[in-house]
Amino acid sequence: MKTPEIITKAELLKHWQGHRSLTRRVIEAFPEQDLFEFSIGGMRSFAHLAQELISIAGPGLQGIVNRVEEPYEEKIDLRTKKEILEQWDKTTDAVDVYFNKIKEEDFHDSFNLFGQYNSPVYDNILYFIDNEIHHRGQGYVYLRALNIEPPYFWER
Repeated sequence: MKTPEIITKAELLKHWQGHRSLTRRVIEAFPEQDLFEFSIGGMRSFAHLAQELISIAGPGLQGIVNRVEEPYEEKIDLRTKKEILEQWDKTTDAVDVYFNKIKEEDFHDSFNLFGQYNSPVYDNILYFIDNEIHHRGQGYVYLRALNIEPPYFWER
């Protein structure tokens, strides 16, 4: 007898892609210069945070699927909002492709993400989502400080 699920694989992907859509709208809300230069209290700019998220999601899932434990590297240097949004969209497509290559029975297998975070695959994926929410929250603070209304967080 199969154990009842709380959430299906498809529902988890939809949830994650909802967050990605919302984060994309946060990127769009920034004026170009502020996206790259504005910060509070020494925190990184939202452009830098977005590039981190791009560097984690696609390569992280690709590593899980291919069982490659390469160290994390923020290998990209995007210099315009347009470049960030284009790469965001490519990564969003890659999330669909690689996530769907993970077999459901493998979600509880351990994987050493980036060669340093050894935990079940599902936990790695929850980390991707949690990290995005965390950084998006920073983006919301920046937008508010710039007197820009951020997108509603529940509209995923």
